[in-house]
Amino acid sequence: MELLRFATAGSVDDGKSTLIGRLLYDSKAIFEDQLDAVERASVQRGEETNLALLTDGLRAEREQGITIDVAYRYFATPKRKFIIADTPGHIQYTRNMVTGASTADLALVLIDARNGIVEQSRRHAFLASLLRVPHIVVCINKMDLVGYDEAVFEEIKHEFRSFATKLDIADLAFIPISALNGDNVVNRSANMPWYEGASLLHHLEEVHIASDRNLIDARFPVQYVIRPRNDEFHDYRGYAGQIAGGVMKAGDEVVVLPSGFTSRIASIDTADGPVDEAFPPMSVTVRLTDDLDVSRGDMICRPHNQPRASQDIDAMLCWLSEQPMRPRGKYFIKHTTREARAMLTDLQYRLDVNTLHRDESADALTLNEIGRVSLRTTAPLFVDEYRRNRTTGSFILIDEATYATVAAGMMH
Repeated sequence: MELLRFATAGSVDDGKSTLIGRLLYDSKAIFEDQLDAVERASVQRGEETNLALLTDGLRAEREQGITIDVAYRYFATPKRKFIIADTPGHIQYTRNMVTGASTADLALVLIDARNGIVEQSRRHAFLASLLRVPHIVVCINKMDLVGYDEAVFEEIKHEFRSFATKLDIADLAFIPISALNGDNVVNRSANMPWYEGASLLHHLEEVHIASDRNLIDARFPVQYVIRPRNDEFHDYRGYAGQIAGGVMKAGDEVVVLPSGFTSRIASIDTADGPVDEAFPPMSVTVRLTDDLDVSRGDMICRPHNQPRASQDIDAMLCWLSEQPMRPRGKYFIKHTTREARAMLTDLQYRLDVNTLHRDESADALTLNEIGRVSLRTTAPLFVDEYRRNRTTGSFILIDEATYATVAAGMMH
């Protein structure tokens, strides 16, 4: 069954957690004891059943009535499995939004029908496009509070479309909903007969994601070398990892980077036995016909379709740490399964995520800020542009002293 990962984004109090609670509740994806716990907590707070409590798991979140951390929820329908990342709306939690959206196939941007498009709506749309989320659904929520007025929906839709022309968004859809009452969430709403599109759940079930992955450029970062020590498999040598791009089949000619040695794929094994072909995001073990020196961090790809090997990296960087970026600072860089040390050689500009203005006089990035940087690494990395492959085009920076992840980067 196909898996869809989607992230919610929107301003504070736009109803993201309520929407997810409604999705889980109306699609019968929560257990009775979970619902009982939410009802008890709601009674203690003197309010009606608050479905937002299904996702706001931290005590601090419940007390403040806001989402702080990324909450992951899982549910399934007969058509698809889903992983939801409920990301915070506050500007000081931009890094959490980046974390939640980085692996998403689809982003849900919520807009309060009463307030229309606000600064945070633009920021979330920009971040979703920066992170190359292939599909964006704009849910115009709280339609019940504007009398289910079609004119309000159309006005917000028109304004968002005109802003989105500045961004790189491949697929954009608009759905008018009321998360509190369930209008157009799982079932079509009788209150908005003027809306002829699908409900949100139907759209999530039907959106086409199979072609979003790069099936052209074969990329296989080696994570682990498997050499069993028992008699039955004494001559077995396999390379385990997750396919990052392309389609690999037994018999294909491949090259191993950085050595440049070529071989052919003898077989592809999985936990369920051998397969004829492998594609993203399958985790497999690849066996080669020749005994080559291959280790963790190496990349298996096609001889005539190789990633760029480079020690000089240009990237958009989102700063995730309380400690500001150090000019010419040194960090560990982790890219696919490969690790090296890196120095930040230049900050070309800092980007204002609300206005898209470039500040070329900036000399550092602080928490939640995004900028274009240049890096120099101690060992070559095998990279693709982030727009071409989100796996081989992304990396993280790690502080040498504390081992904290300080930044997430997208390569150009």
